[in-house]
Parts: sequence; structure tokens; C-alpha cells
Amino acid sequence: MNEFVLAAFIMMVGISLAGAGTHLYQGVFKEPAMLRYDGRTMFHMFGHLAVSFLCGPYIMLQLGWAQERGETLSISTALIAAFVAFGWAFVTGLLAVGGYIAVIG
Repeated sequence: MNEFVLAAFIMMVGISLAGAGTHLYQGVFKEPAMLRYDGRTMFHMFGHLAVSFLCGPYIMLQLGWAQERGETLSISTALIAAFVAFGWAFVTGLLAVGGYIAVIG
């Protein structure tokens, strides 16, 4: 049971970090956060890649809730997006929690 709670905590940290990073990025740069790796320069490209990695779980959840033609929501798209997003959030949260533990000790 302890392992399940720890995994849930790590996913919560990852999705919280992704949501906060997404809203911070959109507030500072006044453009929507998207999964992309293009850019005018190499600096922009690596910046977009870092934002895509950090904010990816939250962006995936938003993509899963996007409506299709006819104002309907596809349940299969939502479930696949949620599955990918929470798996990705685990990796992001694991890096954040591991970094915190490494620094604080």
C-alpha cells in the first residue's frame, strides 16, 4: 500500500508541476503551450523542447478533452490521453522529487 501512495504522490507532484509550468509559460510569453520542437534559433528550439517535456502531461490532458466534430468528446481519446499524461507525470514528478531529495538530502 505504501508503494501505491508513493506512486500517487509522485504523479500528483508531476501533474502539479506541469500545470504550474504551463500556466506560467502562457502568462509570461503570451502564447499557448504546445508540444513542439521548432524554433527560430537553436536556443528557441531547446526552450520549446524543455517546455514540452516539463508541461507535456498537462498539455496531453488538455488534448484529451478537446472536442471533435459535432461538439462530442471521444472517450477513447480522453482515456488514451489520460493514460499517457499520468505516465508522463510520473516521470516528471520522479525527476522533481528526486532532485528535491538530492538537494535537501
